[in-house]
Amino acid sequence: MVKKEKRPKRINIKRERQKLLKEKRKQLQKQDLQPDKKSTKKIDIRLEKETKLYWIRAITGILSGIIGRLIFGLFGWWLFLWMLVFWFLTPFIVNKYILKYEYNKEEWNWKNIIKPGLGIYFLLFMIATIFIHTFLAFL
Repeated sequence: MVKKEKRPKRINIKRERQKLLKEKRKQLQKQDLQPDKKSTKKIDIRLEKETKLYWIRAITGILSGIIGRLIFGLFGWWLFLWMLVFWFLTPFIVNKYILKYEYNKEEWNWKNIIKPGLGIYFLLFMIATIFIHTFLAFL
């Protein structure tokens, strides 16, 4: 009698992969049931702060455009400088004196103060000033 050669056992790669995927899904489902409450609370607080700054930026964009063009009669470079002053200084003033958020270098730093609402500020400032300038040109 001839001895059979010892061959390695055949492994079905697809089945093994499916088993591993099932185990991974079970582990993820167990982890998802217990979310970290501290991290979600910090994210919610930060999003709330950014949302308030965003809408304040939108309001200051319209108001600074109207005040700069209609009341002070600024146009050209002076209106541009007026926009930049409100663009960069208003969020810090609002953050410190009106909303009274604490300045924390790790969680709530100057980048988080400047970022929210840059686009909406510029858009509403330009719409307000263009509308008023056009209105004044027709008078």
